[in-house]
Amino acid sequence: MKPTSTRVIADLEELAALTSNERGAQRVAWGPVWRETRAWFTAKLQSELGITPHRDGAGNLWATLPGASSRSLVIGSHLDSVPGGGWLDGCLGVLAGLEVLRRAKAAGTPALTIHLVDWADEEGARFGRSLTGSAASAGALDAPKELAHLTDRQGITLPAALAENGVSIESMGTAHAYFQTLDAVAYLELHIEQGPVLEEIKQPVGVVLGTMGVERYNLKFIGQAAHSGAAPIHLRKDAFLAAAEFALACRDISVAHSGKTPKTRVVATCGVVKVEPNFVTAVPGSTEISIDLRALDAKVLKRMLAETKAAAKRAAKLHHVTVEWSPLLHITPRLFDETLMSIIRTAVKEVTGKAPELPSGPLHDAAEMADIVPTAMVFAQSSPGISHTRLEDTPRPALDKSIRAFLIAVDRTIAQLAAPPAKRRRA
Repeated sequence: MKPTSTRVIADLEELAALTSNERGAQRVAWGPVWRETRAWFTAKLQSELGITPHRDGAGNLWATLPGASSRSLVIGSHLDSVPGGGWLDGCLGVLAGLEVLRRAKAAGTPALTIHLVDWADEEGARFGRSLTGSAASAGALDAPKELAHLTDRQGITLPAALAENGVSIESMGTAHAYFQTLDAVAYLELHIEQGPVLEEIKQPVGVVLGTMGVERYNLKFIGQAAHSGAAPIHLRKDAFLAAAEFALACRDISVAHSGKTPKTRVVATCGVVKVEPNFVTAVPGSTEISIDLRALDAKVLKRMLAETKAAAKRAAKLHHVTVEWSPLLHITPRLFDETLMSIIRTAVKEVTGKAPELPSGPLHDAAEMADIVPTAMVFAQSSPGISHTRLEDTPRPALDKSIRAFLIAVDRTIAQLAAPPAKRRRA
């Protein structure tokens, strides 16, 4: 059966109409619109395929099409969104997976069992912990330690929100054992790029090399508040100027370490600044600033972190203040499986003529899966190259090509991994 994107795009449009308003998508995990989304998705699985999905202890939703072998291919992404998000982020991969199940069932019994998963709370938009469901399945989530204390902006605790959805902190711990029963031999995910690289090089589809590692910290520069008129410049202990000096240094560090290819691109971002006492006639006595460093190469990421620490020390000395560091997040780079990427390269080239490669700066559920099962991803061009906004979009021709390339890659992955070991070949 020749792969087409028609049904997937129709499903995406239907979901957008159902779960978006003038501000964008509203499918925030653990909330009412998210539950409506899953009910809509469940109804499609039941009516079209006779499949009733199963929910594991972390709230991940699993749809299974049995194959000739119990060995399985897992296809996944997420239906949840940020508040005011786009119409494609996450749901593209889930609904392309629905098309995989349709095509596989129409063709007969697949050679491998196929599991389609909608990961719970990939975004972390309400409580701040991203990749919740996939981390639980990967055995990388200490739920009592990481989740039990979290609250949203309305003061609702995460355990209370979980209970509203039939999930508990304790049940989260069973998700990894469930995943281990699946006998998964590969994980594939289709996602929008969320950035401008493919648009810049005028390519509709990309092969993802892996997800960047992350070093994220909060820094606090501590000086002395003083009257803006009375304190001479040379006697000030201006915490904001130290933070500003540090931010500019971080930009220079990222520029110095960025290579000329997408694979060697790195980024550094100071996204949060809090100044005290924060009024117009006061020299800032303390300033908090965040730093988020990302790179695909672990050694490069380590050097960047060392250089930012040295830059903070220099900035503090120059402006007569002190600096304290508090860790926020540490994630190692997750490189994807070369055999699966080779299959994807061939499929993308067949559809588009070229197969550009790029890393993912944003994290995805595939990052958690890469630690426990061979994993690969396909990116669809984003245009404009932004996400987490209602302006997020992918041109229809690029959307079509990305879906078709993904479906071809799935077919070939199943064929290759189902073959006896002696007959398997590198794609």
